[in-house]
Amino acid sequence: MEFHRTKRLPPYVFEEVNRLKAELRAKGTDIIDFGMGNPDLPTPAHVLAKLKDTADKPHTNGYSASRGIAGLRKAQARYYKRRFDVDLDANSEVIVTLGSKEGFANLAQAITAPGDVILAPSPSYPIHTFGFLIAGGTIRHVHAPSPEEYLRGLKHAVRHTVPKPIAVVVCYPSNPTAQTASLDFYRQVVEFATEHDLFILSDLAYAEVYFGDTPTPSMLQIDGARERTIEFTSMSKTYSMAGFRVGFAAGSERLVSALARVKSYLDYGAYTPVQVAACAALDGPQDCVEEMRAIYKHRRDVLVESFGRIGWTIPVPEASMFAWAPLPKGCEAMGSLEFAKQLMEEAGVAVAPGIGFGEHGEGFVRLALVENEQRIRQAARGVGEFLKTRQPAVRAV
Repeated sequence: MEFHRTKRLPPYVFEEVNRLKAELRAKGTDIIDFGMGNPDLPTPAHVLAKLKDTADKPHTNGYSASRGIAGLRKAQARYYKRRFDVDLDANSEVIVTLGSKEGFANLAQAITAPGDVILAPSPSYPIHTFGFLIAGGTIRHVHAPSPEEYLRGLKHAVRHTVPKPIAVVVCYPSNPTAQTASLDFYRQVVEFATEHDLFILSDLAYAEVYFGDTPTPSMLQIDGARERTIEFTSMSKTYSMAGFRVGFAAGSERLVSALARVKSYLDYGAYTPVQVAACAALDGPQDCVEEMRAIYKHRRDVLVESFGRIGWTIPVPEASMFAWAPLPKGCEAMGSLEFAKQLMEEAGVAVAPGIGFGEHGEGFVRLALVENEQRIRQAARGVGEFLKTRQPAVRAV
């Protein structure tokens, strides 16, 4: 028997890949895993020390606060002021979430009525679409090969969508494509959303994982954005705290309030010592963030160089902890899912198939920068052998 909401969800592509990965590992196969963006860098020592110290205090082990403890909401407001020069009211414009994914999903529950239309990019991180499908909404996918083309697509989509959309999803640095957006782009999005009275749902989870000289901006820096924008950030990648499940939503008081009301029925917030540790991360020394960026940038360069030598040209990602790569020559016909499965079985290398990120992700795979330099070069050798059976002229590493 299928249930109404689960019937609306297609098979989860990544589950098929993960199942194969588990089977191969059970047989003793060494899998070099670029599939999931699970940070392998250590959580900063001062964050762990604060977690342990707080957990030793008995009064911290009870229920916490669904909106997040006041100290953490204030720390996030200080971060926005320090990083983006944006002033936020920690009481009404900031809420702590159990990671940005939970925040996005519960916001969908809060604002979506059956049949409501959301404009979302394709390719896109799955929760950007499935969160609204679970909530009873409808997704209008807009091809997003670049920020500029996405905006043009949005303008076309809003004119040809019935009923009128209620919101638009924006995600830069992008997961999965690793593209970045400028303040000028954000200004145009705000103008577009204001003209058509749309909410803006901005995913900024990779705000601190950028490789150029210019830090990534926030939608909330734009005049007029705050009235209709809610922006999601996360501790997971910036501080290697993925298992802590701490994220934030900030911006529109109306949207933050709606999310808070839904969450109040569903959870009591993250474990208090975890939230206190998150305060230590935000307010403490930030050299760990610089080190994180340097490591991911080095891995990016090694990946692009070593895979390029064996005949697979990977575009250089501008930000995020991912590379978004077209299928190598000779492998296009098999599609991204079959390519990912064969690559794992024959080369012991796991990647995320692009089709899992939407129809416009087909023909690509996503590679996470979560293996060290030695493992990346080892993977390149294995992939090189794999490609030789499909590209006879491929050079060895």
